[in-house]
Amino acid sequence: MGDQYPVVRVAAVQAASVFLDREGSTQKACRLIREAGRNGARVIAFPEGYIPGHPVWYHHHPATSAVANRLAVELFKNSVEIPGPDIDALCAAAREADAYVVIGVCEKMPQTLGTMYNSQVYIGPDGSVLAKHQKIMPTVGERLVHTGGFGDTFGAFHTEFGPMSGLICGENSNPLAVFALTAEGSRIHVMSWPNHFPTSGDPLRNRVAVDSQAFAQMSKAWVISACGTVDDDMIRKLEVGPAGEKFLRDPDSCGGSLIVAPNSRIVAGPMGPEEGILYADCDIEVGIQMKLRHDFAGHYNRPDIFQMHVNRSAPRIYTVHTTPDALPNAAPAIALPAPAEDAPPAALPRPIPRLASVPARAARKRRTRSKARR
Repeated sequence: MGDQYPVVRVAAVQAASVFLDREGSTQKACRLIREAGRNGARVIAFPEGYIPGHPVWYHHHPATSAVANRLAVELFKNSVEIPGPDIDALCAAAREADAYVVIGVCEKMPQTLGTMYNSQVYIGPDGSVLAKHQKIMPTVGERLVHTGGFGDTFGAFHTEFGPMSGLICGENSNPLAVFALTAEGSRIHVMSWPNHFPTSGDPLRNRVAVDSQAFAQMSKAWVISACGTVDDDMIRKLEVGPAGEKFLRDPDSCGGSLIVAPNSRIVAGPMGPEEGILYADCDIEVGIQMKLRHDFAGHYNRPDIFQMHVNRSAPRIYTVHTTPDALPNAAPAIALPAPAEDAPPAALPRPIPRLASVPARAARKRRTRSKARR
C-alpha cells in the first residue's frame, strides 16, 4: 500500500481591501474565506497587507507630503494586533470553512504607537493561529512605515498535508529564503502580493509569474500567488490625480494571481485586474516526481560545499530586570516578553595596559645593562 499523498484544493483570493478600514477589510476577508470554503478549498491565500491595505501611496506622493502622512496615520490606526478581535473573526471564518488561511495584514505591536510590521498570519482549520511571518526586509515605500521582522517568525509550518510556507512580495525572489524553505520541505507555498508595483517598474503580473515559476522549479512545491487589486473607493482615497488614476485603471497594472505546479507550469490564471477567487487541485505526489530529478535540499546538492545557517532568535531593544526594592506600583513593561532570568551586571572592562614601542623597550634595556656594568 505504501504512503498516500492527498490532492488538495487551494484558492488564491484576488480582491481589493476596504481601503484603510480594518473592520471593513476583516468582514470582507471573512466572507471570502467562507465562499472559498464552500467551494472546497482547504488552503486559502490572500494578498499582501490585505487588512487594512498596503502603503502604495508612496508610489504616487512624496514621502513627507501631507497626503502621505495622513494616509500613514490612518494605516496605523487601522492596523491589526495579534492576538486581537480581528484575528478572532478570521479564525472563526477559517474554522467554519475548515481551511488553512494565509492572510496579509499590517501588524502593530500591542498597546504601542508607531511601529508596524508587514505580516502574514497562518490560521489552521481548527481556528487557531498556527504562526505568523513578519516580512524580513520592507521594500521601497514600505520602509517608511514598516520595520523588518527577524528569524523568529521565519520558516515553514506544519499542516495535515505536510510542511507549508509563505513569503511576502520581494521575499519570494530572495535566494536564501527560497532555499531555506526548500530545506524545510515546503509542499505548498503562498506568495502574498500587493495590488500594484511602482509606476516606473514592470507590471506586477510579470514579476508574479516569473517568481512563482522560479520558486516552484527550485522548491518543487505548489505555489499559490495571491495578488491585490484596486477599486473606486481606493482610487478616491489615494488622491492620485489624472495620471495616477489612468495608471491604476490600466488592466496591466493590477492583479495577476496564479497557481503553479511543482513542474513550474501555470495551472490556474493568471487573472486580470478583476476581483475573484482562483482555484486549483494540487496533487502533492507531483512533488515527488520532480524531486526525484532535482532535490536541491537533498541529493541534488553538495553540503560539503554549500551550507546555510538561519538565525531564529530576535534581538531585544528593551529588557526590564526586577529587584526586591522595585516600586510596588510601577507599571509593567508591555508587549515585551519577560526575561528568562536576571542577567548579572556586566563587569567594567579593565584598562588595557599601554605597550611601549619596540625602540622604547630597546632603549630601556640598554640603560639597564649600562647601569649593571657600572
